[in-house]
Amino acid sequence: MNFDKSELQILANYCIAAAESMAFTLARTAHSTFVKETEDFSCTIMTPDGQTFASPRTLGATWYSGLDYGPLLKLIDSYEPGDVCFTNDAYSGYVATHTPDIVMWKPVFHEGELICFVGGHIHNTDMGGAVPASLSRTLTEIHQEGIRFPPMKIVRGGAVDESLLSLMETNVRVPEQNRGDLKAQLASLATGERKMIEIAERFGRVRFRVGIEALLAYSEQQARAIVRTIPDGEYFFADYADEDAAIDGKPMRIALTLRVRDGELVLDFTGSDPQLSSSLNVPTGGRERHVLPLVGLNYVLYSLNPDLLLNAGMLRVARCILPEGSVLNPQPPAAVGMRSLTCMVLQVVVLGAFSRATPQRLPACPSSGMSILNVKTMDRDGRTVMASIGPIGGGAGGAPNADGSDGSGANSAFLRNTPVEINEAEVPIRVRRYGLVPNSGGAGKYRGGLGTVMEFQIFSPNTLVTARNRDRSHFSAWGVLGGMAGRTSTFTRNPGSPCEENLGNIDLVNCRPGDIIRCEGGGGGGYGDPYERAPAKVLEDVRRGYVRLADARELYGVAIRDGLVDEAETSRIRDTRSRHATPEHFSYGAVRVAHETKWTEARYVVLTRRLAELPVSWRFFLKHQVFDALEARIPLGEAPDGPDVIDDVFDALIRRYPELSAGREP
Repeated sequence: MNFDKSELQILANYCIAAAESMAFTLARTAHSTFVKETEDFSCTIMTPDGQTFASPRTLGATWYSGLDYGPLLKLIDSYEPGDVCFTNDAYSGYVATHTPDIVMWKPVFHEGELICFVGGHIHNTDMGGAVPASLSRTLTEIHQEGIRFPPMKIVRGGAVDESLLSLMETNVRVPEQNRGDLKAQLASLATGERKMIEIAERFGRVRFRVGIEALLAYSEQQARAIVRTIPDGEYFFADYADEDAAIDGKPMRIALTLRVRDGELVLDFTGSDPQLSSSLNVPTGGRERHVLPLVGLNYVLYSLNPDLLLNAGMLRVARCILPEGSVLNPQPPAAVGMRSLTCMVLQVVVLGAFSRATPQRLPACPSSGMSILNVKTMDRDGRTVMASIGPIGGGAGGAPNADGSDGSGANSAFLRNTPVEINEAEVPIRVRRYGLVPNSGGAGKYRGGLGTVMEFQIFSPNTLVTARNRDRSHFSAWGVLGGMAGRTSTFTRNPGSPCEENLGNIDLVNCRPGDIIRCEGGGGGGYGDPYERAPAKVLEDVRRGYVRLADARELYGVAIRDGLVDEAETSRIRDTRSRHATPEHFSYGAVRVAHETKWTEARYVVLTRRLAELPVSWRFFLKHQVFDALEARIPLGEAPDGPDVIDDVFDALIRRYPELSAGREP
């Protein structure tokens, strides 16, 4: 019972439309701004064994199109018509990957037979815990990140378990918001169930079952064809988050060795940082096709073939190596609430590795450090108000044939902006500025996209602003093939006043009435030599305020006089500039260059090897000890040039902490 390609595409379109209907129902009936406006949710249709074969194309988060619910489905003993299951425990099945994400799934029966599941998640604005919005880099274990529900049935035979809802409402800060969003999820699942029964009746149950497996197989076939266009080989890339902890943070590193061979991919993340004592850990359970380490691959494959069917089949071409006890495979009860910050680093690391393999086909680095702002405050009647006021993102990286999108967020562009009118209507703040950040995109033949800026004023005492995922204040979005790095992000209290305060990557800010908060996203990296950018394009950027007049001359070699390009002077500048025949593949920015002068790849290799020999509970502490020791030795000229200094430091630490040598060979 075969499907030809046209029939298969028709089935795919029906299923995608069903997923879109689920998403539309959810967005239109949700209560919280973060769901109905920002659209941090997913809708999924999956096979009886949990393989996603359809998801929305225009609504919701794009990270989950290859999600495998299989391990989660097995944690429920049996399924009956009318059941709905849910969980938000990151360590149960590794599908709900931090506490605010409530994952729901519902079995779909046709004539008594289970034909598929419909499911999805929403990001709740708050699930209780130590801080409003439940998430902060300061948290050190998952128990601080809000109430958790193991996989269980919230609806049995169509009847909602009100005791579970009561338990949730008792533990969260704005219970009516959580209840409203949960009801919207249930409505979304009901829509999906109805649509999938209609599709099964249209195609016939047996043919439907064969068809959904064919959709997965076809996506796998497409993905293998894409991978075979990439030269076989081994490609290494690493990138960093600014800080691995809220206090005395060190750069957090994700390293990837990409191996390409005959349509198969291995993504080896050995060399990434150890499990952290902050909440940046990514809970994967070590599953070789966990969706979060492979989101970057989704983006690469789709960039190389926009006709790709987005489902779990495309991930069959890859497997990940995720060392146990690392930041990408932590042991419980490690905190995981800020895993989305690490996921953005993951995505650009995958993009960087593929850029090494095929630079003429992929863009420069997106800004990556998107901040998601939440405000907990009071209205004039003393009522608690808590809401997300939107993501503040940055630009996309310049592409081989186009500028990066401005303010798009790029690798998290699915998060929609919340209109100013909605924010001011729902939260007692005043938005003073909302737009693009001038001069933030990296220079290039194709410019990096500009970041976004939001500035707002607080009017109530004891207001807490949370800025989840604050990053890229130090490390820049890298440029490619002569393109320059983008500008970093900023976070400021009372800008331009005598009491101006640089907040850096702080993600919890206690505010007083009258305080003004400004958050600026970073710019994307540029692509190609800036001196090859068309002068008319540079002039257009200057007129729009995207590029300063001085930078037009300094960075692009374009002279502008009286509002017009001075062609003769531009030619003279560009002709006399000293150029390298072959530019470096990547332009990282000054902070990363300085860091890697000290922390060479050879030194990181020794650090990884020595940490792997020690108990997981010691690794993060010892990483910081090694960083501090190297920092102290290098200015004094005591550190050898090579990687042996790391062995020397480790040996000294073993002597300092004798318990580490217990059980080790002499």
